[in-house]
Amino acid sequence: MKWLNHVIVKIMPIFPRSFISLFSRRYIAGETLPEAIVTSQQLNGSGMWITMDVLGENITRLDEATDAKNACLQVLDAIHQNQILGNVSLKLTQLGLKIDQAACIDNVTEIVERARHYHNFVRIDMEDATCTDDTLAICLKMHQHYDRVGTVIQACLKRSEADVRMLTDQGINLRICKGIYDEPADIAYKKRQEVQDNYMHLIKLMLERNCYVGIATHDPVLIDHAYAAIKQRNLAPDRYEFQMLLGVAETRREQIVADGHHLRVYVPFGEQWYAYSIRRLKENPQMAGYILKNLFIRG
Repeated sequence: MKWLNHVIVKIMPIFPRSFISLFSRRYIAGETLPEAIVTSQQLNGSGMWITMDVLGENITRLDEATDAKNACLQVLDAIHQNQILGNVSLKLTQLGLKIDQAACIDNVTEIVERARHYHNFVRIDMEDATCTDDTLAICLKMHQHYDRVGTVIQACLKRSEADVRMLTDQGINLRICKGIYDEPADIAYKKRQEVQDNYMHLIKLMLERNCYVGIATHDPVLIDHAYAAIKQRNLAPDRYEFQMLLGVAETRREQIVADGHHLRVYVPFGEQWYAYSIRRLKENPQMAGYILKNLFIRG
């Protein structure tokens, strides 16, 4: 029952961490980097690339930003040492954006320099709308010195077409997603169909402007539309890739690979798994009901 799932989500904060951990095992590679490497190797073995994410955001102290930077450097080292087909994704609020922008830029620069050393790629994730301008500015700054740096466009934002045009003029590699943040109606589309329509409009615009695009979605409607856009333009597989979260739409992701497309899986790990899991549950309320039902059945 849909209403029950939403009630469960509302009361999630009172659930013990042990309950949330039952959900998180599917969506998180573990608390440690070695666990994330094992998951990444398994995905590579199934013909999929990865992007690794150290969980955590909106830190409150610069020493936490330094710790996050060091963790990202260790990820790049481990990807290289274990010959993983994958890269790293960064969240700027985890690297000090809201505390000291200069320190954040220094942290990102160090990570990008390590990626350059390994000839790897860095994806700068997009966060809520208060971060958009700074995120794009830092991405452009990094791209001036190393062209294997990209960022993310959110289809829910009304500004995104202008951002795509500006970023593709600079040759920036882009991931497009729907966007998960609850933004005000004056800057964001609020209806599902509006977001879907803008998503496909932006994909077509990116492809027309010769942008390498990461098509990040689990929405079957959008996947089908992307297939059609790729076929219509007779695009080679090296012009784009599909992207999905770990543990989501696994059957469809296998089909995408079987159909001859590249697919990258977002592999989150780290001690901050609880907050990430709560967010995933809020995005997917029926999963909360499913887990609760299984607990009662087992009991």
